[in-house]
Amino acid sequence: MEKRNVWGMDNHHYKLAVAGTGYVGLVAGVCFAEMGHQVTCVDIDEQKVAQMRQGISPIYEAGLQQLMQKNYDEGRIQYTTDYQSAYKDADAIFIGVGTPEKPDGSANLTHIATVARQIAESIENDCLVVVKSTVPVGTNDKVEQFIQDFLVRDVKVEVASNPEFLAQGSAVHDTLYAERIIIGTESEWARALLTSIYEPFDLPIVSVNRRSAEMIKYASNDFLALKISYMNDIANLCELVGADISDVARGMSYDPRIGSKFLNAGIGFGGSCFPKDTKALAYLAGQNGYELRTVRAAIDVNDAQKTMLYKKASERHITLNGLKIAVLGLTFKPGTDDLREAASLVNVPLLLEQGANVVAYDPVGMDNFAKLYPAGAHGNGTMTYASSSKEALDGANVCFIFTEWDEFRALSPAIFTEKMWTPLLYDGRNLFDIADMRKAGVEYHSIGRQPVQRLNQKEGGTREFVLHTT
Repeated sequence: MEKRNVWGMDNHHYKLAVAGTGYVGLVAGVCFAEMGHQVTCVDIDEQKVAQMRQGISPIYEAGLQQLMQKNYDEGRIQYTTDYQSAYKDADAIFIGVGTPEKPDGSANLTHIATVARQIAESIENDCLVVVKSTVPVGTNDKVEQFIQDFLVRDVKVEVASNPEFLAQGSAVHDTLYAERIIIGTESEWARALLTSIYEPFDLPIVSVNRRSAEMIKYASNDFLALKISYMNDIANLCELVGADISDVARGMSYDPRIGSKFLNAGIGFGGSCFPKDTKALAYLAGQNGYELRTVRAAIDVNDAQKTMLYKKASERHITLNGLKIAVLGLTFKPGTDDLREAASLVNVPLLLEQGANVVAYDPVGMDNFAKLYPAGAHGNGTMTYASSSKEALDGANVCFIFTEWDEFRALSPAIFTEKMWTPLLYDGRNLFDIADMRKAGVEYHSIGRQPVQRLNQKEGGTREFVLHTT
């Protein structure tokens, strides 16, 4: 596709560098290459770079590895630890490094500062620096000043904001077919160049100033987090008054002002964005003498929601000590191997502390979880990993579901009575129909719905269950 001559150069596509090869950086780099740009992805981890050069993705993400291999074979993308060669003659450099949460909730900008200084000391031509990382409002102003302070050569450099809105598990699709591209710039020069880079995507572009772009990212993520926490709060009330949150959500979804997305109740949100971004925005407000009460409430509700089922199980049993507990799902959501802020990271340690023998299964997340909790003894309990959900359920006294993988959703309710010693299920994602679980003879506890309680056990082992109402 012919490009507008923004730089006074006769280019068809641009030479881009991407700093950081996590979810944001790697997906962006691969998608830019897919659109025809020449891309160099930079990372400090030599082993990771060697892995990517072999066409192997360091993260589990649908469709990513195939596009990595395709664009590497066709010569549009390369991976390196040599940031100087990558940055020196790039038309634009996209920053996609992490901004982890500090203990006080603020964002740690150390990685951003490191890359900014490397850019300042490396670039030899005019360059646009584009921050894709999620950063507090006003950060891009500081990044631009920081680069200017350390600039070695007399070249033109400007910073733009270009926040991402991808969801893990569908990141490639979300990038190639985004609802909109947000660009925040302070000059027509920067706006024209960034617009031109995104021209091959053929997507709607919303052009604003830098601070508005930064705020759009936080405001969007925090609104979705608010929606989730609100539904979880309503779900908890539904249990007390005899309503069913699934029916409530279905009735709400027909209202176009509300929509149908992010209405599913569960055991809270996790991942790399919502927990961090809600805390960061609340911190930013506090630094400016303002309290975001709605965001603070969302944080509090989410923190309490994650242990809701563990508390129910603790009240149900005299002790969890010595019980075999199956855990289905370790990642924070399906479609990813990411554990950040996952419900499993809160609940599994509590189960182990109580002396439970935990047997866990996740389609892709077990290797990452085993780095934190290897198989073996942990305090009073033990940790084991199963090769399938059925193996995890075999002989279990209790089962927890923490992640809504389709593989778990497809399980027959009868499998719990067939495999478990006691068919007692705590479903944190409301995967099953209450009537089906009652019919199968499973004692079933979910979120925002009335439980199926066991009354007694008849002679010969036949169990009777009843749908409990308040």
